[in-house]
Amino acid sequence: MDSIIFDLDGTMWDSSDVVTVAWNDVLRRYGDIPHVITKESLQGIMGLLPAEVGKILLPGVEETVQQRLLDECCEAECHYLVKQGGTLYEELEAVLTALSAKYKLFIVSNCQKGYIEAFYEYHQLGRFFADYENPGRTGLSKGENIRLIMQRNNLESPVYVGDTAGDQNAAAFADIPFVFASYGFGEVSDPDYTINRLSDLLELFH
Repeated sequence: MDSIIFDLDGTMWDSSDVVTVAWNDVLRRYGDIPHVITKESLQGIMGLLPAEVGKILLPGVEETVQQRLLDECCEAECHYLVKQGGTLYEELEAVLTALSAKYKLFIVSNCQKGYIEAFYEYHQLGRFFADYENPGRTGLSKGENIRLIMQRNNLESPVYVGDTAGDQNAAAFADIPFVFASYGFGEVSDPDYTINRLSDLLELFH
């Protein structure tokens, strides 16, 4: 193994408290949109692409309106996260410090442009990662973005760490092993590896 590619939501941090506030602040501006977003509903869509998110969180809203609202919500959440950050999972910085001494680290997340940058800026963790990618920049699926990171950085034997079945499928698409973060938002079947806390990575890849 020469590198570790991380998912973000449910793997390295939980931004749902801040994102819930941001989304509801946007939706309050629209009196004809009766939806209220809960933290639980947001956690349920973490890792999905925007089109899927709109159908789940804004049912019955016309598709072009869904897209406009999602764009506004995504812009608002990045603005909030740059100023407030999210909740980092326990020992994240210590784990990244140890792993980055041995491996190249990367992030591939199904998020909009600006989201990973907000994570970097508020928490000052960008120094640990050699590269990152998301569909907001490329328009590609998570599996395709993993492959893009591999090609761009000449990776021969990475693993992908994530917390959902979508993450597992993306790793399979890229033909690399999948490490399941069981403390996150999803459930999977038969992962290659399982961690119950971030520090388990240090034992797994010592």
